[in-house]
Amino acid sequence: MSTAVTPPGNTNGSAVAEMRPVTVPDFLSARSRGVRLTMLTAYDYTMARLLDAAGVDGLLVGDSLGMVVQGSDTSLAVTLDEVIYHTRLVARGVRRSLLVADLPFMSFQVSPQQALESAGRLVKEGGAHAVKLEGGVRSAAAIEAITRCDVPVMGHVGMTPQSVRRLGGFRVQRDEKRILEDALATQQAGAFAVVLECVPAELAQSVTAALTIPTIGIGAGVGCDGQILVAHDMLGLFDDLRPRFVKQYADLGPAIVRAAETYCREVRDGSFPGPEHSFR
Repeated sequence: MSTAVTPPGNTNGSAVAEMRPVTVPDFLSARSRGVRLTMLTAYDYTMARLLDAAGVDGLLVGDSLGMVVQGSDTSLAVTLDEVIYHTRLVARGVRRSLLVADLPFMSFQVSPQQALESAGRLVKEGGAHAVKLEGGVRSAAAIEAITRCDVPVMGHVGMTPQSVRRLGGFRVQRDEKRILEDALATQQAGAFAVVLECVPAELAQSVTAALTIPTIGIGAGVGCDGQILVAHDMLGLFDDLRPRFVKQYADLGPAIVRAAETYCREVRDGSFPGPEHSFR
């Protein structure tokens, strides 16, 4: 088994960090090697460094930053410049993870040329290894234009957050014909992987079987080739939206509140800073 992706059961962060970087070919060969891919979002240097050291195979600078970082109700207001900025921060903390950056709303829909130029900026200015964009059939021309210039593309079908207004909210998508067509179009256009979001587990498994590129599930069951979660959801840092598909692996939000409360109390009662925190 290649050491480019996290070996099962390996929890030694320092050992994982010494492995060679994860590449697009590693993603493409993961299924044949029996490796399940792991992805999480990251938006800054500190979080990227920690998640990278944990052995996460891919880090996504998602336009979900509009919600979990900027506090908006959707991701629609996120700009390309903002994604470039956050990608640059994450790139400084990455040693081995494949770094994927989102093409935000209206940065690729106008034309294939616009999509190519936006993708190029994410790579040149942000330091992304690959880009991700939403839509299947409707985005095929954009994917083709980007991949022709050797920029790897990850697709995204099913529940596409940039379509939230048309869909009437963040809803499970059950149109089997459309989702399969979108996934196949994404593959045919040259994408190296595709995210399946909020689709029934059985459907996601069928789509995965129909594709040769890996599927990365979020709310799509265990039949995908890998999984992705928003790190803030997984760590208990963001509770404005609680999707059913999120498993919370830590409850850091309340821990941070308690730490800040203790700090405030000690400052107010004069116990911090103590002599050990002061200079003579």
